[in-house]
Amino acid sequence: MSRAVVFAYHNVGVRCLKALIGRGVEVALVVTHQDNPNENIWFQSVAQTAREHGIPVITPDDPNTPEVAAQVQACQADFLFSFYYRHMLKAPLLEAVTRGAYNMHGSLLPKYRGRVPINWAVIHGETETGATLHQMNVKPDNGPIVDQMAVPILPDDSADEVFAKVTVAAEMVLWRSLPGLMDGSAPHVQQDLSLGGYFGGRKPEDGRIDAQAPARRLHDFVRALTLPFPGAFADTRAGRLLLWKTLPAGSAAPAAAAELYREDGRLWLRCADGGRLAVLRAELAGQALDAGNFAALAGGDALPLGG
Repeated sequence: MSRAVVFAYHNVGVRCLKALIGRGVEVALVVTHQDNPNENIWFQSVAQTAREHGIPVITPDDPNTPEVAAQVQACQADFLFSFYYRHMLKAPLLEAVTRGAYNMHGSLLPKYRGRVPINWAVIHGETETGATLHQMNVKPDNGPIVDQMAVPILPDDSADEVFAKVTVAAEMVLWRSLPGLMDGSAPHVQQDLSLGGYFGGRKPEDGRIDAQAPARRLHDFVRALTLPFPGAFADTRAGRLLLWKTLPAGSAAPAAAAELYREDGRLWLRCADGGRLAVLRAELAGQALDAGNFAALAGGDALPLGG
């Protein structure tokens, strides 16, 4: 039986931990995060899953300490796995197991290395992404690839919908890769890093809408940041506008900057390139916004996003 230490968080962490257990891997220790009370916790708990299976759990603020490395080494594990764990793991941890450390990343590496790869893929209008199992080294997301699986990004998929697909792909990739990892036959293919790039994390302030952006880019931005994420926003003369759901809807007269307006009992966004979006869900100054209350909340029949 192979033995592993698992660093994990989020739904991918839960499903991949269950895949290890299902394949008969002995999980000696799970390292995860304490939930942040200021964060919208919309995903499943790795800690709870581990405890249900009788696996010891620790939640260090910093995993890269001599104490944590000693705990991992004491497990005498064959493998270390990282499944959506939020901290980079440094050399002492990666070297604390005998047969290698592996990470599950939410993109088709080498594309979208780094943080929040699903959100970045949707922002950039990609038509597919996926899950990649790769060997870890001290540089983020650049070790040899063991396996990966693509999933489609439909034109109106939200990042949350894509995340659900990637979670299933991650489980499938790990499930089919584990026999080869355990018997030593799994492929390890070096990445060509020139075929992709590195992307950093995102903060709520990064959701500010570019009022000069074309309609398609605005739509992609909205769906990449919609719930359960903080949302795409613009600060207007009537207060902060949050756009939660849009759909491309033909063309309109080009605007100097994106402008929200009411017509035929619906809300629309006229964009700088002449494209138009139907606005299906929005908030203005903390209140749900629709065609019925738009004039009262916006102070007129049109509201520029530029101020």
